[in-house]
Amino acid sequence: MALQIIRNNIVNVEADAIVNTANPAVGVGRGVDQAIYEAAGWDRLLEARERIGDIAPGEAAWTPAFGLHARYIIHTVGPAWMGGGSGERETVACCYRRSLELAAELGCESAAFPLIATGTYGFPKDEALRIAMSEISGFLLSNEMEVLLVVYDKESFEVSGKLFSDIQSFIDDSETAYVPDYLQYNRADDLQYKGTGDLQYNRADASDVRAKKTSRTRRILDGFRERKNALKREEEPIPQSGAPFGDRDAESGAYDDLLLSESMEQPAFEADAAPSYSRSFSAPSAPSFPSQEASLETRLKHLDKTFQEYLFMLIDRRGLSDTDVYKKANIDRKHFSKIRSNAGYKPSKKTALALAIALELNLDETKDLIGRAGLALSPSIMFDRIIEYCIETCNYNIYEINCILFKYDQPTLGA
Repeated sequence: MALQIIRNNIVNVEADAIVNTANPAVGVGRGVDQAIYEAAGWDRLLEARERIGDIAPGEAAWTPAFGLHARYIIHTVGPAWMGGGSGERETVACCYRRSLELAAELGCESAAFPLIATGTYGFPKDEALRIAMSEISGFLLSNEMEVLLVVYDKESFEVSGKLFSDIQSFIDDSETAYVPDYLQYNRADDLQYKGTGDLQYNRADASDVRAKKTSRTRRILDGFRERKNALKREEEPIPQSGAPFGDRDAESGAYDDLLLSESMEQPAFEADAAPSYSRSFSAPSAPSFPSQEASLETRLKHLDKTFQEYLFMLIDRRGLSDTDVYKKANIDRKHFSKIRSNAGYKPSKKTALALAIALELNLDETKDLIGRAGLALSPSIMFDRIIEYCIETCNYNIYEINCILFKYDQPTLGA
């Protein structure tokens, strides 16, 4: 089915199989092992564990789950971290691989894992996470199962510091990324060198610069507005007594459009310079519009493709199978079948973006696809900025993206 990352105590999770990081010899260890024994029932579980005997590192065996919200406990033995030169990484990978295979053999539809060997055994958390994601995602490419990666606390979940530094910078940059040109000001005017040589931001100077440039823009626009009104007075006929002035709203709108376009074309003025007007103006005639009713009917007859239609058109163009797409999107088969069969399907935002990631769409293509479902990306929402960062850096690994989202306490994509 799909992979989810959740924050919980693994003994409280409901799944067909709960994976335990066990002692190699019969006996109760610390951490996850001890918590599972206490929740399942110490005596019965220990008795079942004695029938198994010793378990070699990297191997797995099962017992009934007894008092847990599960059918089975899968016991696997991780390695003690010795610096990485003694095959520790390969052993952890075997723990995930063998546990997943055993869960499939038992007919499990769901399995819950901790981050194996990261507790008392001291395996580095970032490496354990990378191995877990690699093994679980590889398994899910050819198997249908819901896999839960259960993280007890935020400190147990680590991802590359360099990656998070890059993402944080990208999110911080959003403060200036969407400022319209006519509101921009010269940031060099806002910066001031201090005695230490560091470049410091002077908020008082910045405020003064913005005030000056806003005032200059207003003077320019006021000048054009005065000229416009003068032209209208010269060209409008004097109405007869009782006669209406005509459709002044339409003319006013046309003049406003001309005013705005002219103001954007003017060269930059000095702060104290008075604007000059050498261009001659002529009042444009009011445009004729079709009736609103006819225009609406025409538009409604030419609707573009729906989200569902456009999605499957993209899938066909890329030569992908349904299985390729829903697995890369971290969506289960039943959910994808619903999308395929329902022409009016309206996805959630995280599902729509998961499908865009699976198709490896660029940012404009992603906005086009989700826009057909009435969705959008906002520069003021952290979830959206993280997705934008991943797309712009061509990171289409949905499991890695979900690790990033989870670290920032954001909803994950797909499942």
